[in-house]
Amino acid sequence: MSAYEQLLARARADPRVAGLILTGSHARGLATAHSDHDVLVVVDEYAEPWATATRTPQLDTIPVTLAGLADTSDRWQRYAFRGAQVLLDRRDGLVGRLVHAQATLTAAERGPRVREQLDGYLNFVYRAAKNRRDGHPDLARLEQIEAAPWLLETLFALYGRIRPYNKYLRWELATHPLPEPWTADLLIGAATGDPAVVLGPLERLARAEGFGDVLDGWDLTLMISR
Repeated sequence: MSAYEQLLARARADPRVAGLILTGSHARGLATAHSDHDVLVVVDEYAEPWATATRTPQLDTIPVTLAGLADTSDRWQRYAFRGAQVLLDRRDGLVGRLVHAQATLTAAERGPRVREQLDGYLNFVYRAAKNRRDGHPDLARLEQIEAAPWLLETLFALYGRIRPYNKYLRWELATHPLPEPWTADLLIGAATGDPAVVLGPLERLARAEGFGDVLDGWDLTLMISR
């Protein structure tokens, strides 16, 4: 029996365990020979043997309380729950509902997230444009690198979604496509090259969704030909 199978057996035999959640590559069907299993053990409160995380090359075991699972304030952690598999739920579906809440943006979250991230994207694109204008292509490239995560956060938030981890960007868009023109090749090319190349379609989308005031705070004509 593998370490993963032993963990599931121990957790299922322990009535203090409220749920089990498989995340990572195994949950998404992308595991390779080098992939470990990532398992969250959901408990009401931390207690041995579910008190601290343990990590090996084969298995990461991460205890989390129900209260912790309900806390969506850790923005970076939330995409871990996209495509996660709930292997055990002893709380009448509560564990599954909390996983879903982690993996999706609420309507109340969407607007502020778009405004923050779109403004940041435009900031770095503008700085890159000014550096190119002033003859500093190396500094412009640094600003382009900074712009990439803001671009991805903006785009996915506009569609009410959590930005994928870079590792899963192709998987995300293959399993849950965005409307044209937002393909994986376009986004990866923009993020690794010049994020300003998608300013035109991003501007049109943002204006259509009611965020034109954010765009109007910037000199878009300096940034790139649209």
